[in-house]
Amino acid sequence: MTVEITHELIAERLGTVKYDRFLFYLMGPYKSFNLNYVLSEEERREIDIEDLPGPLRRLFQNKNEINAAQALLRRIQGELRTDPGVNAFLALDVGVDTDDVDAVTQSIEYTRCSNTTAFVLPFLGHNFGVGEEAGSILETLAETHGERLVFVHEDDVTSAMIRSARDRWDLRVETYETEAELVTTLQRFAGEIMQRERLGSLDRLH
Repeated sequence: MTVEITHELIAERLGTVKYDRFLFYLMGPYKSFNLNYVLSEEERREIDIEDLPGPLRRLFQNKNEINAAQALLRRIQGELRTDPGVNAFLALDVGVDTDDVDAVTQSIEYTRCSNTTAFVLPFLGHNFGVGEEAGSILETLAETHGERLVFVHEDDVTSAMIRSARDRWDLRVETYETEAELVTTLQRFAGEIMQRERLGSLDRLH
């Protein structure tokens, strides 16, 4: 690594919140999955989208909504930075160039430096890349940071990777139906980790 990723570096590059030193790393897809980009025009003509079940119909979203997944992460980030006031961030916010540190290594180091890390998996997200990075993080840090990690997936999302992660590393996995439920789950998780650090059942990272 030509750039050393530290808790101090991350905190310095983020805005001011009530609990500046409590870092909450948010991982998730930056783009929404859209079948309009996968199927040919002829294949799309053969499908009556209105007759599809709701979850499948959502995969044919308007092309203008391709960045809905990143917008979701940004809204969650804003909520966490307001209540409970933790320093929630996305990898993009730290500004480390992937030419200096590759994306997977960045994610591992951001997780290592953070008080909590959440993997958010919405139904409409391109979740495969998140799963790959999550696997690398778990292989490296599950033993030392497992209690600080949480997977939160939308009800419609099923994943063999999530199931195997829960079995192999006893990983905490939560589900949500609405964005409000997702936010509440992450706020509660941050609060639990903060309380455990205060009481000493988890070491303070910094």
